[in-house]
Amino acid sequence: MPDLFDTPETVPADAPRPLADRLRPRALAEVIGQEKALGPEAPLGAMLAAGQLASLILWGPPGVGKTTIARLLAEETALHFVQISAIFTGVPELRKLFEQAKLCRRQGQGTLLFVDEIHRFNKSQQDSFLPHMEDGTLTLVGATTENPSFELNAALLSRAQVIVLERLSLKDLELLAQRAEKASERALPLDGPAREALLEMADGDGRALLNLIEQVMGWGGQGKLDTRALSQRLMRRAAQYDKSGDAHYNLISALHKSVRGSDPDAALYWFARMIEGGEDPRYLARRLTRMAVEDIGNADPQAQSVCLEAWQSYERLGSPEGELALAQAVIYLALAPKSNAGYAAWKAALALARKTGSHPPPKHILNAPTGLMKEQGYGAGYAYDHDADDGFSGQNYFPEDVKRPVLYQPVARGFERELGKRLEWFAKQRAKRGAERCD
Repeated sequence: MPDLFDTPETVPADAPRPLADRLRPRALAEVIGQEKALGPEAPLGAMLAAGQLASLILWGPPGVGKTTIARLLAEETALHFVQISAIFTGVPELRKLFEQAKLCRRQGQGTLLFVDEIHRFNKSQQDSFLPHMEDGTLTLVGATTENPSFELNAALLSRAQVIVLERLSLKDLELLAQRAEKASERALPLDGPAREALLEMADGDGRALLNLIEQVMGWGGQGKLDTRALSQRLMRRAAQYDKSGDAHYNLISALHKSVRGSDPDAALYWFARMIEGGEDPRYLARRLTRMAVEDIGNADPQAQSVCLEAWQSYERLGSPEGELALAQAVIYLALAPKSNAGYAAWKAALALARKTGSHPPPKHILNAPTGLMKEQGYGAGYAYDHDADDGFSGQNYFPEDVKRPVLYQPVARGFERELGKRLEWFAKQRAKRGAERCD
């Protein structure tokens, strides 16, 4: 492994360099789109103003400036900058790096160690940074596209501040495009709609935009291209989606909450985003069925059947035709009346069951298949509901030592409104018959 603390070889001024490298900001003030992290009152701005840079985890999507910010932080604080990737660095290389950082420290030079894709390190590798962070040997700046809460050790997170970097907006990308035009000393050969389409193709990734701009600038020719001509020459950047990563959980949360919020358009949008990202439609079918049970329940008992039938239709048709059946289920769920009364009642029943332990059922509702059980009072006094004129006996079915609770509280929406009326009638009859037994 080469000495990571050696001064890099000087690159000739006339050597070819990608546009993204030529436009790399030379000061933190030139970084576009991260004011919430770098502004005067923002976390990094406050650290630099105080002259104290803590270890950091830079969390954000690709192409928003994580590497650039780390390099500029080292320059602002006069720390020696060392960059490694967790993909290509093992334990032997880390040991050597730590020794070199200690040597630099003895010589009065601090080290900022930038670790790209830090979530790729396993637990022991992440733990190896801790003593060197604590004694000041190095300042760690890790970069990750994954949620640090899930991917990084609690011990490491407790010693580093998480800085959230945001995807670039269309306004940010336009500023970046103008910067590229100024550096290239020519305007992009695109009309207005095509220019906007180019920005959208980058999908919030500044580095991707500069790569696209470099291609467009290299086409030559005269006149401005329209959107159709642009789309023929360039492919839209694939949307960021990791079926096992943060985007997976964020998008399913967005879909679930859009259904719960009765917004079919938003629900369809997030459903389509997941399908386009390559999500397994069977996973979505299962989650839609859960939404029907959890958020609609008895307000529309048919919702669960709609989901199961859509799931079955997908299994028979496959993709892409079967996805339409799931999309129709999404619309149905979003527009269905909502109730979590069944879900809440189930949680309350579980809590009561845990609290009351092993209380036996009342004897009058127990069967008595043997003479001994009859002698013990099993089944004595049981009222057969079908014998009652109104089909309701009003007996108690809870353990004798458990006060009757109210677990299921239906809402006044959809079919559950009718269930509420039935519950109210049963409660009145139960109270009436209880009073009659007391008289």
